[in-house]
Amino acid sequence: MKQTFKSLDERSLIRACKVIAADDRHLRIVFEKHGSPPLWDREPGFATLLQIILEQQVSLASAKACFDKLSREIGEVTPRKMLKLNDAELKTIGFSRQKTAYARHLSESIIEKRIDLDSLHQMADADVKTELIKLKGVGEWTSDIYLLMALLRPDVMPKGDIALHTAWHKLSGEPKSSSDEFLLIAERWRPFRSVAARLLWHYYLCERNANKRNGAGVPIMVKKAVKAGKQMSDIQHL
Repeated sequence: MKQTFKSLDERSLIRACKVIAADDRHLRIVFEKHGSPPLWDREPGFATLLQIILEQQVSLASAKACFDKLSREIGEVTPRKMLKLNDAELKTIGFSRQKTAYARHLSESIIEKRIDLDSLHQMADADVKTELIKLKGVGEWTSDIYLLMALLRPDVMPKGDIALHTAWHKLSGEPKSSSDEFLLIAERWRPFRSVAARLLWHYYLCERNANKRNGAGVPIMVKKAVKAGKQMSDIQHL
């Protein structure tokens, strides 16, 4: 029986990578060639959840630029400080109308105690997702990323992450899969799906950087996915 962890840290991540590498020949190639992936951990709480919302449908570079500009404007990013900014100020910072609405709803939900982010670490994964998805603008991908990176849960596979789909397609040679199909593929990596995701992101990033050094650029399939407006985790700035 595979040993499981309540949450991941640097040490347990490496141990879990070894377990997955022993069971999956494709991910073994990643681990042997590129080593253990970064933990890519984030501080749980409002600021991180807001930043993940900003990352929806855009590159992490764009989202980070927007979040950094917000931080320069208000200092520590808190719900009350967020609500002090009007729509015009948020637009100047880089918030779209839709994400302005999401940010205000999140801020109000925390202030009015409709959600307690501090209590999420005590809940099961499914219960955390149920609570987060109640928030306007938070869907499966956003709740999955929060579970995986902020709460460091070991068995989460983000739904609809094009970078993960692209990495697996290139690594395995299997046909490109839909979001639901990829979740079925990921069942083989239980109870360490979060670790498999990190290995695939690690592979995606390493191969992309290698392509840039060789002048190959970003794969065409990724460019098409971005143009189509699909969710993509561009992990350069994780």
